[in-house]
Amino acid sequence: MKIVSVLTTHASGGAEFAAVELLDSLAAHGHETVLLSNQPDIGRGTAVRVRPVDLGPKLAVGTWPGLVIRTPQLLRAIVAALRAEAPFDVLLVHYKKEQLLAGLLPRRLAPRVVWAEWGPVPFPLRRGLPRALYLAAARRASAVMAISEGTRRSVTDVGVPAAKVIVVPNVMRADELGYSAPGRARVRERLGVPADAFVVGCLSRFHPKKRNDVVVDAAVALDDPRVHLLLAGDGETEPDLRARSRPLGDRIHFLPTPGADVADVLSAVDVSVFCPSPTEGAPRAVILAMLAGRACVSTGREGVHDLIPDGGGHILSPENDVAALRAVLARYRDDTVLRAQHGAVAADYSLRTYDRQIVAERAEAVLAGTQRKETR
Repeated sequence: MKIVSVLTTHASGGAEFAAVELLDSLAAHGHETVLLSNQPDIGRGTAVRVRPVDLGPKLAVGTWPGLVIRTPQLLRAIVAALRAEAPFDVLLVHYKKEQLLAGLLPRRLAPRVVWAEWGPVPFPLRRGLPRALYLAAARRASAVMAISEGTRRSVTDVGVPAAKVIVVPNVMRADELGYSAPGRARVRERLGVPADAFVVGCLSRFHPKKRNDVVVDAAVALDDPRVHLLLAGDGETEPDLRARSRPLGDRIHFLPTPGADVADVLSAVDVSVFCPSPTEGAPRAVILAMLAGRACVSTGREGVHDLIPDGGGHILSPENDVAALRAVLARYRDDTVLRAQHGAVAADYSLRTYDRQIVAERAEAVLAGTQRKETR
């Protein structure tokens, strides 16, 4: 099967990485995968062949007027790029702009179109004319791969037929992302963290929509010299987070977004905390922590209510409540058996759910149109 995918963006993040991982896992299954993108290095180190196309910025409140004006030009660009790859078996599109453009393509050029939805349908597309346009484009899609059950529900709630929407989880290199005792020791030694310290970890983008201030305030509220906080990521709220964490002194540790060493970084923490934004899909930060055998705590339900398994962590209620998070962290700090039990459940669940071999088989069935129809 030849799979041509389109993904253009001016800011790479978790969804872009996940999309390439999905294509690379399909390539490992013997399929030819081509990615049309304006990011020439997006497929570096993978078997995905990248070819250039520039379709402008993502569809957003501030960009849609210009994109509407340029629609004929953008359509010509995508048609030319697809003709250069013809014939192919399936066109896989990831973002709203490309999904809407795919709805205008000649059927002879792209007879089978599949959408990948990496998070809930944005609120502006859930009503009025934008919703009508979204649903019109969705009629062109043979199937929609939703990253999570919550994402699937948001797509069907807008009006896309449920039979079209299938959950296909994130692809993870599970064999490379497990707990590492040497990695734990290396990271702790580099940061000056004592071996017997209780380390709360948070792997996140530092963005105003993500309430990372809650985990900082909870760590400060614990008021315990044994507690260290490790924040791994980058973004515009970092200065505020640094200011809030000053009471921790040398027990606060900021790291850039981990790359190949992400398993070592997460192995170095004892509990992983995630602070979701209002529109999360299936956050890789939580899955990575589970693969490393860490108990996972989320300060809210969005994106994780069907991600963290029973007995594998905790979801706060009320959401983003510092006192509630402090109480949960104190319990994990004081109960090493509970920590180990929840970490083991999380690791087992993530291995069974997100391993690239398992997910690739599910994705190829959807792309080929051979998946078993589910009734809900």
